[in-house]
Amino acid sequence: MTWDVALILGIDGLANGAVYLLAGLGLVLIFSVTRVVFVPFGDVAAFAALSLAAFEQNRLPPTVGLVLTLAALALAAEIVSLLRRGEAARIPRAVLGWGVLPAIPCAIAWAVAGQPLPSAVHIAVAILLVVPITPLVARLVLQPIADASVLVLLIVSLALHFLLSGLGLMFFGPEGSRTAPLTSGAISLGGFSVSGQVLLMIASAIVLSALFFLAFERTVMGKALRATAVNRVGARLVGIRPARTALLAYGFASLLAGLIGVLVAPAMTMYYDSGFLIGLKAFVAAIIGGLVSYPLTAIGALAVGIAESFASFWSGALKDVIVFSLLIPVLMLRSYLAVHTEEETEEIDQ
Repeated sequence: MTWDVALILGIDGLANGAVYLLAGLGLVLIFSVTRVVFVPFGDVAAFAALSLAAFEQNRLPPTVGLVLTLAALALAAEIVSLLRRGEAARIPRAVLGWGVLPAIPCAIAWAVAGQPLPSAVHIAVAILLVVPITPLVARLVLQPIADASVLVLLIVSLALHFLLSGLGLMFFGPEGSRTAPLTSGAISLGGFSVSGQVLLMIASAIVLSALFFLAFERTVMGKALRATAVNRVGARLVGIRPARTALLAYGFASLLAGLIGVLVAPAMTMYYDSGFLIGLKAFVAAIIGGLVSYPLTAIGALAVGIAESFASFWSGALKDVIVFSLLIPVLMLRSYLAVHTEEETEEIDQ
């Protein structure tokens, strides 16, 4: 391996790591606020990529039908819950939150589908279209069992992946799609050039990570999310509703998944289930960060991306095996250093 090859692999690894960084931030955000390891994160990213491909083919994205179906089910579940608690007066608000708001991006998608609009419009609508998916799924399945153990939540989250994967096959079909490059420029570095798409992925990760940090440090919503992540009981005592902040975390994570989808769609052919591997590798990065540390997750994401790039050079067939093998030493090290929580102790005793 020459230095030129190593440099090319390093840049490619940084691009992969940028994607895993954004996905890892979403996974850590959800887990820190809700204790849920959200396995279907990558599925949402795949839906965003396929939605953008549908726009480029002058078709209405099947995501519209998926979102409307989930919204109808979530609204029905919310109305039934309100009636059981004798809070029928809150039904109009539920209709607005679970029926009208998810339908807005669907209406926008219907309006722009097939229209000769700039690609930036289609990209924005494709991202907005998948934002409601994660909160809707959480309301239907995860919110009713929010107080369950982490293990139960993990099993349910895994089942959700298979459910969304099946829905993806039903709505999108088995065909794959690849979108047009977001940028066609390139920068020459010595004897080789770096595509604008790679630079865009790296720059997007840097900018979005900075915005993520500022949102958590400077905004009321960010501080509410941090408070809930640190202490749910304490957050409730000062007037923060953990259920609402949980939905906010799901929404932010869904937005990140949408951004990931449109970033990777030009680089690879996306199928309805292509996002699972992205989410799984991001999970490795999140594990390196202990599912609580954003800086360590970022470092882990870059490590995973670079390891994947060099592993694909040495053995394309074993690159995934090498990447996932990183979990073994990390988990062993954390098992020696971790302090078990009261919840974990109770689960072991049972």
